[in-house]
Order: sequence, then structure tokens, then C-alpha cells
Amino acid sequence: MRFILLLKARLETESGGPASRALITAMDRYNDELVRAGVLLDAAGLHPTSRGALIDFSQGKWTVTTGPFASSDMLIAGFWMIQVKTREEALEWARRCPHLPGSADAQIELRQVLEPSELAELAREPVAQEAWPRAAGSRS
Repeated sequence: MRFILLLKARLETESGGPASRALITAMDRYNDELVRAGVLLDAAGLHPTSRGALIDFSQGKWTVTTGPFASSDMLIAGFWMIQVKTREEALEWARRCPHLPGSADAQIELRQVLEPSELAELAREPVAQEAWPRAAGSRS
């Protein structure tokens, strides 16, 4: 099973300033543990939204809004993609993510990745089939 761990952005990550040496060291150790365990598929930190854009699709048209974005509670600072046997194992890896004493609150969102076989199964379900034509029709 593949899972993505989404590290939510905070004011510190959105400021664009460098992370502390202690945090970088702790994250390096965590990433090394994931590699040694053979579960890490990919990982990256993201630049702040001041270097990003939002692309909105509506009624066959798209609109680009350049960053920074005001609502930091929905923003992502980085991610890990892992492959594990169970959801509980993925949760355990998320719990092991470094959070240094005295640092700002942090949040990780854990999401299971839809596998191609699951997409095929969803397409067979009546509700999913009704949604596909609308989604396909909105692509441009």
C-alpha cells in the first residue's frame, strides 16, 4: 500500500527562511530511517507559495493566481511517499516524523494512494460512472 504524508505549511515554512540546523539534521535522520527500512519512494520539501501558483478550472476555462496564498492551513510544505503493508504502519512512520521541542505546532495529513486497480474498480460502480463523463467533459 502506498501512502503520502503531507506536511502542512506553517508561517515559518511560508516565510522562505532557512530551517534550523537541528531540524535539518533531524529530518535527514528520519529520511535515512525510511530509506533503511525500504519504505521511502519519494520525498521533497516545497518552496513557499510565493514561488507557486494556483490553477482554477471552471466551466471549461482556467485561471492562474500567483502566490503567496493567504490561507496557510491548507498549504503543503513537503511530503513523503511511502510503501508499507498497513495503514497502521504508515501512521507509525508519521508519528516518528521529527518535531523539535519548542518548535511551532505541526500537522501531517496521511492519505492512501489510489492504485490503478482501485481506479478500475471505482469506474465499475454506478456513482463513479456518473461522475466520469462530467469530469472528462471539463478537461480542455
